[in-house]
Amino acid sequence: MAANTEPLKNQADLLRRGMADLRAEDAELAGILDAEVTRQHHTLSLVSSSCAVTPGTLAASASALVNVTVEGTPGRRYHAGCENVDRVESLAIRRARELFGAQYAGVQSHSASNANAQVLAALLEPGDTLLGMAHDHGGHLTHGGPVAFTGAYYKVIRYGTTSDGLIDYDQVRQLALAHRPRIIICGATAYSRVIDFERFRAIADEAGAILLADISHIAGLVATGRHPSPIDAAHVTTTCTHKQLAGPRGGLILSGRDAHTKVPGLKSTFSRVLDQAVFPRMQGAPAVNMIAAKAAALGYAMSPAFDAWMERIRITADAVASAFQAYDYEVVGGRSENHTVLIRLRGGITGAIAESALECCGIIVNKNRVPGETRSSLVTSGLCIGTGSMAQRYIDPEGCRRVVDLVCRILDEVTPLGEQEYRLEPALQERFRIQVEALCAMYPITDYMEH
Repeated sequence: MAANTEPLKNQADLLRRGMADLRAEDAELAGILDAEVTRQHHTLSLVSSSCAVTPGTLAASASALVNVTVEGTPGRRYHAGCENVDRVESLAIRRARELFGAQYAGVQSHSASNANAQVLAALLEPGDTLLGMAHDHGGHLTHGGPVAFTGAYYKVIRYGTTSDGLIDYDQVRQLALAHRPRIIICGATAYSRVIDFERFRAIADEAGAILLADISHIAGLVATGRHPSPIDAAHVTTTCTHKQLAGPRGGLILSGRDAHTKVPGLKSTFSRVLDQAVFPRMQGAPAVNMIAAKAAALGYAMSPAFDAWMERIRITADAVASAFQAYDYEVVGGRSENHTVLIRLRGGITGAIAESALECCGIIVNKNRVPGETRSSLVTSGLCIGTGSMAQRYIDPEGCRRVVDLVCRILDEVTPLGEQEYRLEPALQERFRIQVEALCAMYPITDYMEH
């Protein structure tokens, strides 16, 4: 094929040429990408860990910045040709600080898991003690999971929830005073209630610990004041940019009032240590195109449209929790105060079965462990429902009830044959899929882009 020598004058030209070239030169890959767009439009995502990005964020992630290699921070690079990279990263930093009210922001981490690893490696020595939320009770693997790096390199003590599904702050304090951890991690991946960051800080101060808050699942609610902020309560805060900020896969490291204080036991301040934790200690060149996408997402997060989306997330979560309770499902924690609804399954249906059966019908959910869990992470006894994507589709409370009704009717038709095997008649699968597609058409995924 002859080379296209038409000059590319701007980002729009680059994107148009790129799509045309991809379709002409790699039809197989282009077809897969188109198929994924179709899948997203015709399936209903109830996953708590991701949302659709805005078109502007999508375009920024495909920018010409991907051609630039840099190391270091703005004004302190190890490579030439960084004038526009510096401007983009400085913009992302400024927007992150403004959005969260932080004094320090690092925007280079490739993910929240990377950000957690970078913070912990900077502040802990191998074998140091870490206190984090147990995975079975809603914590993330990077908070001390035995199969994660935290479980491999540090001595992990785990706290959990009460019989009501609420964080057991008394247990947190008892464990902190008994074990004197270097770091306490608060934040969760499957917890539906408000987290009391000030109470965590008081416990950390009493135990002489550093407090790390991971707000990956609630960042948008924190940014819009719908959940208390940890920025000044925790010494360090981490988040990803894709779960609730409608941004690219990536992470942020933030710090508030402690940013310019010295790290206990070290000579450097938190801000200095955190910068060095990313580069050169744990990460080389950042993905600068993704930093541009983060800047776009952070800009969107300061808009009235984003604030309205966060409001819908809360309304939708309340409606979903109430609808499941109306079908006599246990909602762990009693209700939702964020975007998460964690339900305990029944009738021998495991999380693995529910996840697979619902996917066959066009509904995407995550299986999840629940307090008192006896099954493995590959099986589980619960489902974690998130309302971010539902709110982007403008699904109203009545629509939420219809979605939950459909989920419950599908599960009622499932016959478990083991922990992962089940039977659901093909004719029923097809009938349910048609109903799901009708809901998707009623609440299109592109709707949020048009408001």
